[in-house]
Amino acid sequence: MSASHQRTGRDQHGKSELVQFGGLVGSSEKMRQLFEMLQRAAHCDATVLIQGETGTGKEVSAHSVHAESRRGDGPFIVVDCGAIPGPLLESELFGYERGAFTGAQGTKKGRFELADGGTLFLDEIGELSPSTQVKLLRVLQEREIERLGGTAPIKVNVRLIAATHRPLENLIEEGTFRTDLYYRLAVFTIFAPPLRERKPDIMLLADHFLEKYSREHGKHIRRISTPAIDMLTSYHWPGNVRELGNTIERAVLVCDGGVIHAHHLPPTLQTGETSDTIPRQSLIESVGAFERDLLQDALKTTRGNCARAARLLDTTERVFNYKVRKYSIDARRFRA
Repeated sequence: MSASHQRTGRDQHGKSELVQFGGLVGSSEKMRQLFEMLQRAAHCDATVLIQGETGTGKEVSAHSVHAESRRGDGPFIVVDCGAIPGPLLESELFGYERGAFTGAQGTKKGRFELADGGTLFLDEIGELSPSTQVKLLRVLQEREIERLGGTAPIKVNVRLIAATHRPLENLIEEGTFRTDLYYRLAVFTIFAPPLRERKPDIMLLADHFLEKYSREHGKHIRRISTPAIDMLTSYHWPGNVRELGNTIERAVLVCDGGVIHAHHLPPTLQTGETSDTIPRQSLIESVGAFERDLLQDALKTTRGNCARAARLLDTTERVFNYKVRKYSIDARRFRA
């Protein structure tokens, strides 16, 4: 296993093993398959196309491939093709010579030149204009660029990784993406799975983000409550890992205690009927679930010591023991 792989963490039962590849986290079968493909891509110098929904970690995947490759000591340059207007994108990619257009006061290197000896990552490749597609195709064929306003070709030694959340095959059918460019890009195609297809990773990721953001924001939050876990695992996560990370960071910021509870999660998880995340419980059942969670948290903190747990919750040991029996909680299992 490469140095970029790490095995740490656990799931809510303390059993599952978290696997990291670069900045990616997961232990599901789909993620293990993704890690294997990224590792294979890192061991060659072919052009890579990463396909996947928004928020699935395509840029992180690309950076992991770069870091593991023989180009890992070289530059990793990122260009979001959807964020730069078409006329400006060509000057960003290929650079320009003095006088190439109004305002071009000097010579500027493009991203291809800046990435020489390393990797250029083109995100949202499907947003390229037809003219830019033609120029990119020529770069992939000839391994050289021409600056805007220039006449001399410039050789570049760049590994290209592209990504898109839109199936390029559909864009080809629509006539907005070149078939020959697609085949040049799709030499090594990798699919980044959406979070809803890797349910076993949700709590591993949530724990990972909890530790990360607790540390960053100076909080001491130990765990996520059972009701909150149920909401996290039943939600469909249209924004994928990015949305989960934002959700946990928000919960960390609004949490004043040592446990993330359901009410710390955003309204989209608490009231989203379309995502089947509404608790189908009466008020009594909901209060009971919350109370049970508080009791278990106190027992975990005191390692099963009921007297100390009662003091922690500012109640008597008699009342505490009554509640423990009421909810059939076995205090002994917290003593390990």
